[in-house]
Amino acid sequence: RLMDEVMTVADAGGSRALNGSPSSQNLLPHNLPLLSAFLAFALAQFLKVFTNWYKEKRWDSKKMISSGGMPSSHSATVTALALAIALAEGAGSPAFAIALVLACVVMYDASGVRLHAGRQAELLNQIVCEFPSEHPLSTVKPLRELLGHTPIQVAAGAVLGCVVAYLMRSAS
Repeated sequence: RLMDEVMTVADAGGSRALNGSPSSQNLLPHNLPLLSAFLAFALAQFLKVFTNWYKEKRWDSKKMISSGGMPSSHSATVTALALAIALAEGAGSPAFAIALVLACVVMYDASGVRLHAGRQAELLNQIVCEFPSEHPLSTVKPLRELLGHTPIQVAAGAVLGCVVAYLMRSAS
């Protein structure tokens, strides 16, 4: 009985679902915030190869799938999402408020908690390296050190996200 009501409401809305969003068939082509976020993430990950080459003078394609580095793909993703929502629905929309809070939390975490966790991992790895070979922890796999971002890396990711969202809006 409930399903009949749901079907009736969905059918009455044409290609729109109950909440007014496009149907799942049209989700990606018309969802600029989602596309902006994915594109910003992909571009940030791709750019890490070049920024790493500039810094270390060597190519490392593994940077495209790693965390940390310049620019922050986390920041690029959430900033592109928030700005694309603001451009599509307005800065007063509840969706923008949610996206903005999410972006602030993600960027704070990337430059705070995750950055310091990476620095702690670096110190712990140095300590373990100094253990004698007979120590039970001397063969432990090293901890990942590149986890977070410096504030500049976070800012660069945020700028990239804004540029992507704006260009995606202009292109549509």
